[in-house]
Amino acid sequence: MIVVPLALLAAFLYALGTVFQQKADMEETDAAGPGQGSLLRVLRRPVWLLGVGGVLLGAVAQAAALGFGRLIIVQPLQVTSIVFALPLGAHFTAQRVGRREIFGAVFVCAGLAAFVAISNPAGGKDDAPVHDWLIAAAIIGPVAIAVAAASLFLARRPATKAALAGTASGILFGLAAALTKATVDRLDDGLFALLGDWHVYALIAVAVPAFWLTQVALQTGALAPAIATTMAFDPVASLLLGMLLLDEQLHETAWVAAASVAMLFVALVGLIMLARATQETEPQGGLTALARAH
Repeated sequence: MIVVPLALLAAFLYALGTVFQQKADMEETDAAGPGQGSLLRVLRRPVWLLGVGGVLLGAVAQAAALGFGRLIIVQPLQVTSIVFALPLGAHFTAQRVGRREIFGAVFVCAGLAAFVAISNPAGGKDDAPVHDWLIAAAIIGPVAIAVAAASLFLARRPATKAALAGTASGILFGLAAALTKATVDRLDDGLFALLGDWHVYALIAVAVPAFWLTQVALQTGALAPAIATTMAFDPVASLLLGMLLLDEQLHETAWVAAASVAMLFVALVGLIMLARATQETEPQGGLTALARAH
């Protein structure tokens, strides 16, 4: 099944790009002093641009996976980004990977492997009526805005700020994934038909703030909370949108569907373990702080 390899490739590329972006953030902080990192200066660093390239390639692989498969399978597999990010972060940013991170990664991989093995999704459609999209936007939009505002104006600790920004980003990325699936399905109609379709512009309107919120989370220096919350709320939002908006089903029998959700919960428990491992050590900025991360 080509969907799973494409989804895992997307997760790896996203993790690689995210780690490169954080490396640029950390180098800027080291050069300018603690708390003096600037997103505008970071934008000029080649390693940051390399990270953006990795994220964009990941988006292409994700779009291809969504073109072949269902939202409720592709998006949960994006959770493996944080598993890929741990060794990549250790290599490129001197982040220490401890026993808690290893156990968390095992939970994530085991939960997702079981989820994919038993979920057996059925049904589903590539698009929904416009009024259904508007209802989804009316619910998701205010929630994401409220969480983002809490990150920007209320949170004081870097890990808390990263977690809130990552949560808002993950919610929006879940909506962006649903819009991506609807957009990819229109590629057969030609470029002009695609550009004349509202899904493309809605996707841009959702993806841009989601991407920006990811940068806000990474600027804190707390890699695990930033990625963990994004990767946790992305599949949760996608799962709900896939089932409620696109009529996708996990399994035709209730007990297997419940088991699938339970396995996804096991993966999310692993993410919480990974996030708490970093939250226990307050980020101080730069390579030293991540080397001290537990």
